[in-house]
Amino acid sequence: MSSLALFDFDGTITNRDSLIEFILYARGPIRFCFGMLVLSPVLLFYKLRIVPGWRAKEILLNYFFGGMSLSEFQALCNVFSAHKVPKMLRPEAMEKMREHQQHGTRVIVVSASPENWVGEWARANGVEYIATRLEVKGHVITGRLLGKNCIGMEKVIRIQERIDLSSYELIHTYGDSHHDWPMLKLGTNINFKPFR
Repeated sequence: MSSLALFDFDGTITNRDSLIEFILYARGPIRFCFGMLVLSPVLLFYKLRIVPGWRAKEILLNYFFGGMSLSEFQALCNVFSAHKVPKMLRPEAMEKMREHQQHGTRVIVVSASPENWVGEWARANGVEYIATRLEVKGHVITGRLLGKNCIGMEKVIRIQERIDLSSYELIHTYGDSHHDWPMLKLGTNINFKPFR
């Protein structure tokens, strides 16, 4: 029986938001706290749904990483993926992912976080990934997204662009927030907050 497993990353495989953790790691606690203070009006407007999530993410990325060379940014992502992400993983989620792999299930991590570290982590763990892409111009991070933020219905669109879902008899979906429900509904076996 052909089977597919679609996992959200932040909050499902990990126990916290990897974007925030990456900023903290890359910029250090002092610059992180100062930046969050400066950006607090934007974050408040996001919470109040005045500023859309994708725009708040761009403002955050631009503030902390806009103008950074891609090589420097990717080097930070690689170290973060190898040394920081493992400390954020939910053991039950990793056990379930390994179980799927052992049974020959195609496993794909689908994340709103940037593919720069999600992809690095996914490759190291032998799974596929679909994630938010960052715009790069002249080998420099602009702070803008390339295409749409991979969240909500965009996850479904990106999955359907890449996969013929009708070719799978069994589809396992895993997520932890209301943003994941469009993807979760693709499943024949839906798992909401299964590792908490």
